[in-house]
Amino acid sequence: MLSPRIPVAKEGFPFIGLSAFITLIFANLGYSCLTTLALITTVFILYFFRDPERFIPERSDALVAPADGKVILIEDVSDTAFTQSQAYKISIFMNVFNVHVNRIPCDGIVNRVMYTPGKFYSADSAQGALHNEYCATLLTTASGRKIAFVQIAGLIARRIVCWLEPQDTVQRGRRFGLIRFGSRVDLYLPKDTELKVTVGQKVVAGETILGYLT
Repeated sequence: MLSPRIPVAKEGFPFIGLSAFITLIFANLGYSCLTTLALITTVFILYFFRDPERFIPERSDALVAPADGKVILIEDVSDTAFTQSQAYKISIFMNVFNVHVNRIPCDGIVNRVMYTPGKFYSADSAQGALHNEYCATLLTTASGRKIAFVQIAGLIARRIVCWLEPQDTVQRGRRFGLIRFGSRVDLYLPKDTELKVTVGQKVVAGETILGYLT
C-alpha cells in the first residue's frame, strides 16, 4: 500500500523551516507582534509551496495546462527560438497565490532543456518574456509534433526548478518543476492544434485542457 504524499513541494521545506524557526525564536523571547508577523509569513510560505494532486484528462490527444494561473496571451508566432516553426503561443501568468508546481502538457520525449539567466522584469510584461531568467523544454510527441514549454521567472522569482533532462520519456500531467514567488509559463503549440482556451481564462495545471492535437 502506498503511503500518503505530503502535499507540499520539497523545494519549499528550507523556506518553511527557516520561517517556522524564526517564529519560535520570537515566541520564546516574548515578542508578540513579531511572532504574529512571522507566523503569518510561515503560513503564507507553506501555502505558496502547496502541491495538490490533480485529475488528468483521459483523452490522449488533450494538451493540459502546464501551470495554474490566468491566460494572458494567445498569438500566432514564428517561433525561431524553440520549435523552429509557426506556432500558437499561450502565456499563463502565475501570481503569488497560485500553485507554482508545473506539469507536463503532453506525452513525449524531451529533446532539449535550455536554461538562460536573466533580469528582474515583471513576468506578465513583454520585457519579462524577452529578458528574464527562463528554462525552456523542447518535447517531441509520438507522432513527431514539436512542443515547447518555457518557465519564465518574475520580478521577485530568481530560482527556476526543472527536473527534466534530454531523452526523458514524460507523461502528460506529471510534475516537472516549479518557479518560486510569481512567474509565467509560455507554451508553443503546433499550428494545427485545436485550441480550447481563451485569453483571460483561469487554468489549472494538469487538469485544464488547452487544446487537442489534431
